[in-house]
Amino acid sequence: MVHVVTGDPLLTALDDEQRVAAEALIGPVCVLAGAGTGKTRAITHRIAYGVASGSYDPSRVMALTFTSRAAAELRTRLRALGAGAVAARTFHAAALAQLNHFWPIVVGGPAPRVLEFKGRLLGLAAERCSVKVDTATLRDVAAEIEWRKVGLVGMDDYRIRLAARGAPGTLTAEQVIALIEAYEQLKDERRAMDFEDVLLATAGMIESEPAVAMQVREAYRHFVVDEYQDVSPAQQHLLELWLGGRRDVCVVGDASQTIYSFAGASAEFLLGFERHYPDATIVRLERNYRSTPEIVEAANRLMRGRPGALRLAAAAPDGGDPAAADPHPGESAPPAAEVEVEVAPPVEPAPDRAGRSGRTGSDRVAHGPVPDVLEFPDELAEARGVATRVRQRIDAGVAPESIAVLLRVNSQSAMFEQALGEVGVSVRVRGAQRFFDRPEVREAVRAIRAAALAIADEPLFKSVSDVLRSLGWTVEPPAGPGAVRDRWESLNAIARLVDDQPAGTTFRMFADDLRTRAETHHEPAVAAVTIATLHSAKGLEWDEVHLPGLVEGMLPIAYATGLDAIDEERRLLYVGITRARRRLSMSFSRWSAGRRSEREPSRFLRELDTRTPGASRPASAAGAPARARR
Repeated sequence: MVHVVTGDPLLTALDDEQRVAAEALIGPVCVLAGAGTGKTRAITHRIAYGVASGSYDPSRVMALTFTSRAAAELRTRLRALGAGAVAARTFHAAALAQLNHFWPIVVGGPAPRVLEFKGRLLGLAAERCSVKVDTATLRDVAAEIEWRKVGLVGMDDYRIRLAARGAPGTLTAEQVIALIEAYEQLKDERRAMDFEDVLLATAGMIESEPAVAMQVREAYRHFVVDEYQDVSPAQQHLLELWLGGRRDVCVVGDASQTIYSFAGASAEFLLGFERHYPDATIVRLERNYRSTPEIVEAANRLMRGRPGALRLAAAAPDGGDPAAADPHPGESAPPAAEVEVEVAPPVEPAPDRAGRSGRTGSDRVAHGPVPDVLEFPDELAEARGVATRVRQRIDAGVAPESIAVLLRVNSQSAMFEQALGEVGVSVRVRGAQRFFDRPEVREAVRAIRAAALAIADEPLFKSVSDVLRSLGWTVEPPAGPGAVRDRWESLNAIARLVDDQPAGTTFRMFADDLRTRAETHHEPAVAAVTIATLHSAKGLEWDEVHLPGLVEGMLPIAYATGLDAIDEERRLLYVGITRARRRLSMSFSRWSAGRRSEREPSRFLRELDTRTPGASRPASAAGAPARARR
């Protein structure tokens, strides 16, 4: 039995299951965390509790994740919880830091430079091999190189696999092999390495140099791995080398959100964790605090019966047992390990930095509208219909930044950008120019950092706003969309960051935080509707989400053949559904652009086609809902 000390504020901010994870500080721990169940809160509070209780030396804890944005979010939360000395990095950043440290000692001289991208060197390799390739084919070959390396596939095995599944584009298997070998040769000649080499070289150094292994394992004693379903064989191998046979590792993940198999990610490490560590503490987080019960039900229906799928339960709207909100009680798989918890009456936690109270069993998620499934005659009508609905919601008072349109592929974006522009809605396209790369943002960051060297003893907002006013920012926004409004939105996003700072933040500290955000691309919210692919939306959430283009050939994508590939597409839709907090709208169109071919609605819609009246409705060409359709 685990005795929970509910008086500790780091524990009272958690629900019962999260507390179990937070108190399991020693030994192997696996947290199976469904979408919206507060996994980041659970692991950051676990780390902070370990530090506060004296179980962890903060300088010897490593929190690992997969993107710079996620690592920055972990650091921000840990700092707010008093554990700012804990390292939170991506696998690549952690490996590169070790490589740069040990290379001069072991090999001599500075470590090889890391290529930002492979395209240019692959182009030179193609010239050396006399192989004609276009840009798209070069991208495919680069993906082949990455997949082979992160999958720890040797060249001999790769030749066999390539012959079996075929080469990308119009290349032959022999040409692909020649291209890869020429690329590796050029890379060695120029004393460079790619991002995958960073993992492999660091692992090789730890394996071959006992002194390096000893220092690395002495530096870090406790590991926490977020998004563990996305780990690749190369990353798993490096993690095992870092551990060196020790068992103090906590992994967190959701098999239903494995959407990067094409890049080498494998949920098998998550699903097989208990086999690897038979005595591991297994905790299931299935209480969804993000979405309405109606959205949770749609997500559950889509994933019912899939391997490793968790059965989400919406946080009960009546404040009672969350299981009361589960429309299909008893269908969940039994937990892998039972943990009995003794809990005192809950203590109301203090609000976090964003003003939200902590997650407890009494949190409520109110009911909302049943997710829409809308039909349109063609793609243009669908884009305009979605834009019209978005405009109506903004006119009703919904903040633009709380709305997202999530797409399967980037090529769908232009039509929705145009349609939203026609109704006067500002758009932010994820994957386009990054926030901190915008000219006005770079100018503002430079000006704030310069001013921070001279200005002191003034309220933070006054110091920041004075600098931004000198660059043209005003309290009130300019009228209408356009370039002037876009510039204002960028500067206003910086001004709004002041509200997120903890008490006592100085102007110099704010300037340093801006620099860190710029380096890690930890972007602030901008008052614009987000357009993003489903892949890039993972880890994010919005109040209202639109999922258009749900037709056969788009989702699932046309090249997804075989059960594994179709399951990956299913998980991709699951990620899209679970990004929504309050409203979810899905749609499809019968005809492609130019009415060249009629399409079938996605097979997944048949599983989602609700048994609730009015949930599936067609729409007119203008986007207005029409008669009910079952």
